[in-house]
Amino acid sequence: MPKLSAQARARKIKLLLFDVDGVLTDGKLYFVPEAASEGAKEGSNPSHQASFEDSPRAAGSTPTRTAHEQIEIKGFHAHDGVASSLCRVAGIKSGLITRRVSETVARRARDLRLDHIHQGIQDKRACFEQVARQEGLKLEEAAFIGDDVVDLPAMRAAGFAIAVQNARAEVKREAHYVTPHAGGDGALRDAVDFILKSQGRLQKVLETYLGQHSAQGSSQLSAVSRQRRSKSR
Repeated sequence: MPKLSAQARARKIKLLLFDVDGVLTDGKLYFVPEAASEGAKEGSNPSHQASFEDSPRAAGSTPTRTAHEQIEIKGFHAHDGVASSLCRVAGIKSGLITRRVSETVARRARDLRLDHIHQGIQDKRACFEQVARQEGLKLEEAAFIGDDVVDLPAMRAAGFAIAVQNARAEVKREAHYVTPHAGGDGALRDAVDFILKSQGRLQKVLETYLGQHSAQGSSQLSAVSRQRRSKSR
């Protein structure tokens, strides 16, 4: 049997799942001890337990407490947010499977309105297969994006295995497609664009997405205009 091309595999995809660290992010983990964030607050009480509002916030990232009483910060790329929206417009289900457990990731996943959020997963392949079954799909209709060897079992089960540009060499070797951008730099958007382009739907989905935003923007402007007219009376 001849090997299927990346485009042929992508044409079948109805479900896109992915890792987080190294895929949605650049793979770096930032930890700020709570003691440091407390001391930085003028007049803080040493016994005070820092809240999310007390902690330093980096642009485009969200802090969360870890099991070791540290603040964890991750950065996410806006292009990947658009990728998630394009999946919804196209009717492609999406979600994450990660070994780590992080409220930061949970918040970002809710922001992106992902269909599946699985944290603390040791067996990514089993989780991947379970999600596909839940969606009533064959494995050949599901894709997985990874960056390190822990992602290989899920990638091997997927009909379309995707590696990000910053993935380990052995992961790239087993991938059907490698994204032009690295994780945390728009790799998810690369994958979604490739899938939709292979399905001959990219332009139509983009136009629908832009149309929805234009309609939403017009609605918001109308609401603001009505409020201003009401106040001026």
